[in-house]
Amino acid sequence: MLKRYSVYTLLVFILLGSCMTSSENDNDPDSNDFVVFLVIDENSIDNGNEPNDLTDMDVNDQIARIGQREQLKYFKENVGKTIELYSGEVGDEGWFALKTIPNRWVNAGPTENGLQNYLVPGPGLGSPNIDDDREVLLDEIPDVTPLRATGLKMLVGYKVLAVVYDSDISINYSPLEGNLQGANLGMVAFEVLSVRERTDGSDSSLPAVSIRILDVPALSNFGKVLFSNAPVPQSSSEPFDVVPPSSTTIPVLVQAN
Repeated sequence: MLKRYSVYTLLVFILLGSCMTSSENDNDPDSNDFVVFLVIDENSIDNGNEPNDLTDMDVNDQIARIGQREQLKYFKENVGKTIELYSGEVGDEGWFALKTIPNRWVNAGPTENGLQNYLVPGPGLGSPNIDDDREVLLDEIPDVTPLRATGLKMLVGYKVLAVVYDSDISINYSPLEGNLQGANLGMVAFEVLSVRERTDGSDSSLPAVSIRILDVPALSNFGKVLFSNAPVPQSSSEPFDVVPPSSTTIPVLVQAN
């Protein structure tokens, strides 16, 4: 089993993020060798969603299924393009950070790395287990954290690898946990360039996120890290965090195991 990064390595991650400007990242897609792992649902990426109005084919809707891990067609065909994604509403977010990997994911196999087992996917994590249950290990996942304006702003300058869901990811509070069952559209990768307040939506609309599309296979050897200090909402409505702050704390990124 892989161990957590040392304090020194974590400091390197933090310094990489804090020292590079967005323009530096724009010019060098390989400026660091790790990606932040997230899950994204239909409130951000789906066919017909504003502002991109992608088609069914663009988002792999015709092949959506539990355990789908192919790259979304639009992202595969538009590597290097800059687009905006909306990120949902307060209480109905579209982006989620995993802060920990459950031991049951590690034990599921086929590897000794729990996140890698989810990405393969392993038995009960998207492929059938001995009881032919593809998603038995995907409910009541601790610390699945909805990202609102502050959490999104903290990701500016970082590369993201995400599994995209074909429906809502449901969240329970106190304790915070998420249900990751359901069909997947596949995977996407991108760099977060900027986060802006939405002025064209409702009062509860979360920010628009400018991203540069990256190629999922090109990041296959990158280390995968978890956004361990993503701000934790108190409830589905508090805090009402829709305006990106001018400055944020630096993300604390830990190795996914």
